[in-house]
Amino acid sequence: MAADISKLRNIGIIAHIDAGKTTVTERMLYLSGEKHRVGRVDHGTTDTDDDPEEQDRGITIFSACVKYTWGEYNVNLLDTPGHVDFTAEVERCLRVLDGAVVVFSAREGVEAQSETVWRQADRYEVPRIVFINKMDREGASFDDVFNDIGPRLGGRPVAVEIPVGEGPTHVNNPFRGVIDLVGMKLLQFDPETEGKTVTETELPDELMDDATFWREQLMEVVYELSEEAMTLALEEKEVPSEMIIAALRKGCLDRVIQPVFCGSALHGIGVQPLMTGVGNFLPSPLDRPPVVGITPGKEDKPQTRKPDSNEPFCGLVFKILPAKTGDNYWIRVYSGKLEQNSRVFCPNRDKKENIAQIWQIHATKKDRDGQSESVGAGDICCVIGPRFAITGDTVCDSKAPIELPSIKFAETVLSMAIEPESTADRKKLEETLNMLRRQDPTFRAVENEEIGQTIISGMGELHLEVIQHRLTRDFNLNVKFYKPRVNYRETIGGTADVVGQCNRVVGATQMFARLKTRVMPTEDPSAPVVVFDRLPPDCPLPNAIRTAAIEEMRERAGGGGMIAGFPLSGVRFEVYDAEMQDEGSDEVAFRIAAGDAFESGLEAAGPVLLEPIMRVEVTTPEDYMGEIVGDLQQRRAIIASTESRGMMTVITAHAPLKEMFGYSSAIRSLSQGRAGSSMEPYGYQAAPKEDAESFQY
Repeated sequence: MAADISKLRNIGIIAHIDAGKTTVTERMLYLSGEKHRVGRVDHGTTDTDDDPEEQDRGITIFSACVKYTWGEYNVNLLDTPGHVDFTAEVERCLRVLDGAVVVFSAREGVEAQSETVWRQADRYEVPRIVFINKMDREGASFDDVFNDIGPRLGGRPVAVEIPVGEGPTHVNNPFRGVIDLVGMKLLQFDPETEGKTVTETELPDELMDDATFWREQLMEVVYELSEEAMTLALEEKEVPSEMIIAALRKGCLDRVIQPVFCGSALHGIGVQPLMTGVGNFLPSPLDRPPVVGITPGKEDKPQTRKPDSNEPFCGLVFKILPAKTGDNYWIRVYSGKLEQNSRVFCPNRDKKENIAQIWQIHATKKDRDGQSESVGAGDICCVIGPRFAITGDTVCDSKAPIELPSIKFAETVLSMAIEPESTADRKKLEETLNMLRRQDPTFRAVENEEIGQTIISGMGELHLEVIQHRLTRDFNLNVKFYKPRVNYRETIGGTADVVGQCNRVVGATQMFARLKTRVMPTEDPSAPVVVFDRLPPDCPLPNAIRTAAIEEMRERAGGGGMIAGFPLSGVRFEVYDAEMQDEGSDEVAFRIAAGDAFESGLEAAGPVLLEPIMRVEVTTPEDYMGEIVGDLQQRRAIIASTESRGMMTVITAHAPLKEMFGYSSAIRSLSQGRAGSSMEPYGYQAAPKEDAESFQY
């Protein structure tokens, strides 16, 4: 594995679905010499989409890791999904990556999921470069995509390349190469060698004006970032290419700019300069701040770890792939050295773990020739041996324990009941669901013993459909599937003051407790329930009894609401007064009073059913806009905005998830297959009264 950390790059390819992430990855592997033939997504022959479900659908579902060498750089590349149902795969990858390549389609531009992955990269402070792909497609526009990145994403794109022409070969000015604005050269790529042969020539006169215009914009940014370059410019001296690259690198690492490249990954145009840009502009582990964690059990004692192999070992488990020979744990090593046949500590589980084997990763499997004795700081590897750690857990040296921040995943929005056809399938189903839970942290499976069914939950229709296919096709299970249902929540509609009481006679003892409680909604209806102890300092309750009462209310909050037991959210309880007697006012009495206050408070404040709302983005030719808007309004959607992008119109709406089942099929029917849509969770709002009444109190 890589020894020189400064030449190591841990990068991810992120984008909206169908922007061409997997094709870019495939082309990088081919051009670096890692493979001898370019795979095709539509043929199911790419390295990173190696799951049968991915090959059938032609989309990426599971993140995959590949390694390649380009010049002096060793690159760990993670190809991520673009569909919103699999956002967790992007989340866990960005958590451990140092940099990212954001891919946009030159025709569709900045799309809904583009915004989602950009926000995720912002959250993890990941520097990024941009690749505008599909420049050879009908309707491609470099300018439109470039000018959208600032206002829509809050970025500051800086073009280091511009295209020569746009669109396919039959248009007047087709895409046929790129102009390198740093060296002011024309780069052309030989289709006979799948783009491997690059010809660099001087710029012809007809391209000089356009190139000069974009070069001036590039240099203005360079002067902002480099005083040395500004001094040379004032002295009317030429700024060397090395100084331009160094200034742009600094701006990219500081996340104030995003260098922009362009090309066509499918036809091998513009990918080599992008690969060089990964080395020039994206950070090595040494360029990133030291990771910060806490001392286990002592949250007030932060610790840091530098990307240095001489530091104590620490790493993060960011993905688990179940396997018969032992689960494959993907680990990002942040400091120290991880060695084969060693023992490490998992502070999240308070367990020691064995590291039996260390492997390099190729796609979603162990690299056959990639077993290693050890792996150093900054690298990514696969290990076999751990048993207790889960996704997001820290592994570290037991003599220097540290707990790194975990990975937070979104809550599921859709559920489906399943049950095995026979008793023989029940145990196998249970084992399979446990395995899928280890692999996918956004997948939930809970057995309901009362009805004999298991409720599985996921991020959307496609997510559950993929799980369904895996159970039946990959694991040969005979399982009944029932109609998906929405994951509602419950909250309250107003504020109320209640008194929770306990007046019971147990044996010869009169139990007594009284708690005055205020219940009110929070600003965010999807926020967790909070319980505050507002008892005055002179309250006579002993600390043990106070703690027991507050604990009881918090435990009740985790048990669901009053309408149908859906998870409770957006509620605030404040216990502000209490009464007790000399005898019979113990912990049990006050737990009973706390439970009474909790239930009385919910009832008095008025229970409200909340339904999940989705942010829907529809891209359609204008001819079908009327029908699509009308259909959305029938689905109780609120149209947030409409805007024109080239020949297409983009409609953004907020719609209840309940009304959006089967929408992808409906929109194809409405637009004769010419419109597309994407959805992502937006929030929660009060459900219609009839929905709440349909559930039994």
